[in-house]
Amino acid sequence: MSQIRKLASDTMIYGLSSILSRVLNYLLLTPYLTRVFLEGEYGEISILFTYAGILAVIFTYRMETSFFRFGSRNDDMEKAFSTGSISLLASTLIFCALVLLSLQPLSAWLNYPDHPEYILLVLGIIAMDALTALPFAKLRLEGRPLLFAGLKTAQILLNVLFIFLLLEVLPGLARSGYSWAVYLFDEDLRVGYVFWANLLASACLLLFFLPKYLRMRWVFDRPMWRQMIGYALPLVIVGLAAVVNQLISLPLLENLLPGTLEENRAQTGIFSAASKLAILMNLFTQAFNYGAEPFFFRHAASSDSREIYAQTGQAFALTGSLVFLGIMLYIDILQYFIGAHLRGGLGVVPILLIAYYFLGLYYNFSVWYKLADRTTMGALISLGGVMITLALNFWLVPIPSIGYYGAAWASLACFGFMAIASYWTGRIYFPIAYPIGRMVLYIVLALGLFGVSTLFGAWPLRLRLLVNTGLLGVFVFVIYRLDGRALRAMVSRK
Repeated sequence: MSQIRKLASDTMIYGLSSILSRVLNYLLLTPYLTRVFLEGEYGEISILFTYAGILAVIFTYRMETSFFRFGSRNDDMEKAFSTGSISLLASTLIFCALVLLSLQPLSAWLNYPDHPEYILLVLGIIAMDALTALPFAKLRLEGRPLLFAGLKTAQILLNVLFIFLLLEVLPGLARSGYSWAVYLFDEDLRVGYVFWANLLASACLLLFFLPKYLRMRWVFDRPMWRQMIGYALPLVIVGLAAVVNQLISLPLLENLLPGTLEENRAQTGIFSAASKLAILMNLFTQAFNYGAEPFFFRHAASSDSREIYAQTGQAFALTGSLVFLGIMLYIDILQYFIGAHLRGGLGVVPILLIAYYFLGLYYNFSVWYKLADRTTMGALISLGGVMITLALNFWLVPIPSIGYYGAAWASLACFGFMAIASYWTGRIYFPIAYPIGRMVLYIVLALGLFGVSTLFGAWPLRLRLLVNTGLLGVFVFVIYRLDGRALRAMVSRK
C-alpha cells in the first residue's frame, strides 16, 4: 500500500468517529437542540463548550503529542505512557482543586453567577477527557484506528442517548406523575442537562480505560518527564492559540456585540448554528490531523519523507477545495438541518469554510517544526494568529453593521496568516517542495465555480441544484484532465 493511501485510510478511520459525531449532530442533535432551545439558551451552551475547549488544552498540556515524540520507539512506549499518565493524573487533581476554590468568583466572571453548577459540570467533563487523552494517543501510536474510532463513536452515541433521556424521557415521565422524575427534572435547568449528558458519556469512556490504568506499571521517569514537558510546553501555547483562534469568537461576541447580554447571546447562538454548517471542513481537517500527526513521526526517517509530505499537502488542498465547493453548492439543502429561527447567519458559512481550509493547510505546513524540534517557532506563529484574532474581533465585532461577520473575517485572517507563516518559515528551516501552484489552482477554481453559482440565486431551487450539480461536475472534470494521471500515480506509489 502506498504511504499516501495508508495515510488516507488512517485519516478516514480516525475521521469516522468525527464524521459520525457530526452526522449525529446534523441529523439528531443540531436540528433538535436548535429547535428546543431559544437563541440565547443555545448561545449559552455554545459559549460554555468554548470554555471547555480552551481549558482542555491546559488540562492535557499537549502531553499526547509529547507521547508521540518520546514513545514512538517500542522500548520507550510503556515508560512514556506511565510517566505521562502519572503527570496528567496529578495535574488534573491540582487544576480541579483550583477551580473549586474559586468557583463563585469564576462563575460571576463568566456571566453565570446563578448557575455555578454549569461550571462544575464542564470541569468534570474536561477532567475525565484529560484522563483518557493518553490512552487514545497510545491507540493512535500503536496503529489501531478502528478501536480508536469505535470508542469515539460509542462516546458520541452515549452522549446522544443521555441527552434524549434527560430532555425528552425524563420530562415525559415527570408529566405522567412519576414522583422521582418530578424530583429530578427542573424546567429551568434544561441547559444543564446537556452538560450532564456529556459528563455521563465521558465517565463511561473513563471506566472503559480504567483497566489500562490498573495494569500500567506505575513508573515515573523524571528525566523523560523533563524532556516531555520541555517538548510539550511550547505546544501548549500552540494548542491554546489554536482553540482561542477557533473558539474565542463566541465569548467575544457575548461581550463585544453592542446589545444587552441576552441579545448578544442570541446573536452568538445564530453565529454558532451557522458555523455548524461549515463544520464539515473543520471535520476534514481534524480527521486529517488525527491521521497525519503519528504518520509524520513514523515516517520521519524515510529517505523520501519530504516528497510524501508534499504529496500529502497537495491531496489535502484538492480534497478541501472539493469539500468547500460541495457544501456551498448545496447550502440550500443543508440549511434545513438547523432551526428556522437560527438561519440568519448563513452568510458567514463560506468565510468560515475558507478559514478552516487554511487551518488544514497550516496543519500540513506546520509539520516541519514538530519534526525539527523547533516547537518554539510554532508557538510564535500561533501567538501571531491570536493577536490577529483578538485585534480584528475587538475592532470589527462592536460595529453594528458588521457584528458576527467580524468574527468570521477574523478567523479567516488568522488561519490565512498561520498557514502562510508556517509555509515560509518551513522553506527556511525544513524545505518541503509543496506544489503550491497546483494547490492554489484547486481553491481558486472552487471559488470561481461558487461565484458562478451565485449568479443563479434567483432561480427556483430545483434548477439551482441542477446547475450546481453541473458546476461540481465541471470541477471534477477539470481536475481529472489536469492531474488525473499524477494523482493516480501518487495513490498507487509504494
